[in-house]
Amino acid sequence: MGLLRIMLPPKLQLLAVLVFGVAVLFLENQIQKLEESRGKLERAIARHEVREIEQRHTVDGPRQDVTLDEEDDVVIIYNRVPKTASTSFTNIAYDLCAKNKYHVLHINTTKNNPVMSLQDQCVCREPRSEVCNITMSSSLSVKQMFPDSRVRFVKNVTSWKEMKPGFYHGHISYLDFAKFGVKKKPIYINVIRDPIERLVSYYYFLRFGDDYRPGLRRRKQGDKKTFDECVAAGGSDCAPEKLWLQIPFFCGHSSECWNVGSRWALEQAKYNLINEYFLVGVTEELEDFIMLLEAALPRFFRGATELYRTGKKSHLRKTTEKKLPTKETIAKLQQSEIWKMENEFYEFALEQFQFVRAHAVREKDGELYILAQNFFYEKIYPKSN
Repeated sequence: MGLLRIMLPPKLQLLAVLVFGVAVLFLENQIQKLEESRGKLERAIARHEVREIEQRHTVDGPRQDVTLDEEDDVVIIYNRVPKTASTSFTNIAYDLCAKNKYHVLHINTTKNNPVMSLQDQCVCREPRSEVCNITMSSSLSVKQMFPDSRVRFVKNVTSWKEMKPGFYHGHISYLDFAKFGVKKKPIYINVIRDPIERLVSYYYFLRFGDDYRPGLRRRKQGDKKTFDECVAAGGSDCAPEKLWLQIPFFCGHSSECWNVGSRWALEQAKYNLINEYFLVGVTEELEDFIMLLEAALPRFFRGATELYRTGKKSHLRKTTEKKLPTKETIAKLQQSEIWKMENEFYEFALEQFQFVRAHAVREKDGELYILAQNFFYEKIYPKSN
């Protein structure tokens, strides 16, 4: 190359360097393609070996240990937090249930109490023999199947075979099914929201309702005070204590969960989110949450992403006459230790969701796509004959 610089003029030297660089890039690209081809070949061989093993099992005789399609025995519980776009998401489940062949049931607790009594939680011997304050309302005429249509919750969810696979939703706090000796626990999912945004939405919802049922009279209807005015006056409806909701919903039925500002409740909520929930999304990224559910649980959510993007019900419920709070109002709420804890939990959930998403999707031209299966089996022994 030193001799080349002496003999060639500068322009030709530059051209030679460019040609050399292009040649190196071409070779690297060819090597990469060969590596990809080798990987595809290994995966194809592995899949072939797996098929051979499966065929041998089929020839030897059908499996005797499976009597029920496991997907048909699945129960999902969405213990929805108020004002987190839960109605929008639930409507997706209602729109898909007939097509995907599962049941959707609304858990309607008395006075919307998120905490169940012990007798409502526990297992009873005869579900038809007792009455409780939690109704299981279904589009499939529950009353025709159970004359009293009221059953104890855990027994109902785990033993009501006619309603499996089932998608249960309602404003209830997390309930640990293992506490009652249930071996196959339901799949928990949920969505949470920025705590101040959630409170603002709920504040105006109580006064003006939404576009879902615009004619329904709300509890605070007639109160024209804005959220900013409420905070400035130290009102009870906008007090920092009203922020304490998402933590207890995830914490559960322990009394400490509902003690406002409890550090134990925060840590228990984090533990449950990681260990007891299949997936927790955030309102601000609801479409991504739906897309991940469709990829992971297609038995329930096949077609959900497209329905959310194009369906008429996907953005159904919007709070009427909601006014965004000022920076001063937000800053005042953020001085509260309660906000700091609820925000810590929200950011914890957001980080976990983004971590799950990063390992499940890729971005191309501004759109997210679910990754194809990125594992395979190899070195399968003994080899087939």
